[in-house]
Amino acid sequence: MRQADFEDVRHLPLFEDMSDGSFAQLVRGAYVQTFPPAIELVTEGDSPDFLHIVLEGMVELFATWNRRETTMATLGPMATFILAATIRDAPYLMSARTLEKSRIVLLPSEDVRTVFQADNAFARSVVTELAACYRAVVKNSKDLRLRNSVERLANYVLRHLDRSADAREFTLPIEKRRLAAYLGMTPENLSRAIRTLGPYGVEVDGNRVIVRDRTDLLKLAKPTPLIDDPAH
Repeated sequence: MRQADFEDVRHLPLFEDMSDGSFAQLVRGAYVQTFPPAIELVTEGDSPDFLHIVLEGMVELFATWNRRETTMATLGPMATFILAATIRDAPYLMSARTLEKSRIVLLPSEDVRTVFQADNAFARSVVTELAACYRAVVKNSKDLRLRNSVERLANYVLRHLDRSADAREFTLPIEKRRLAAYLGMTPENLSRAIRTLGPYGVEVDGNRVIVRDRTDLLKLAKPTPLIDDPAH
């Protein structure tokens, strides 16, 4: 790992409170690898050999069953995956693959567990991280169970609009077929939902999403911090 990579990892909330000695022990066997797009990094059901950290690029977490596949999440720079499997030394519940060229830090899971047992500050950070992940899962489950497809898409648009530097538009970070899977619908249902948002001021041109009337969209979406606010 380059010194800059060490510093980037050190300042992540998961690692910033641990002692210098524990951090040195944690990263002693770590390395950075660059992967091209569409490379499977971890496979559902396998043992967790590494905790991964995305330095550059984008990674998709996905799951399969009975010849079906769905997108669980997409991760950008400085996100970690999959912490719960690493700490429990339990099989991965999801697979992961690169969506674009990506630089990934690989931390040996055995070293992560050893430091977790020895460093109280790191252990508290792990609990905090896992608690945030649990709450994100609950919010996603509420989104899928309590909203119809149009409402899910409307709130997805609002969440990403809030993160955009432009108050009126943003670019979809993933392909529409992956977005459909993430939102729990088929590509055909997604296309219909996009058309339904048209009268509410939403225009989708390729991967570009333009919101011409946020007020009307808010009335349809009815966002709530108990589902849509990542800070809660």
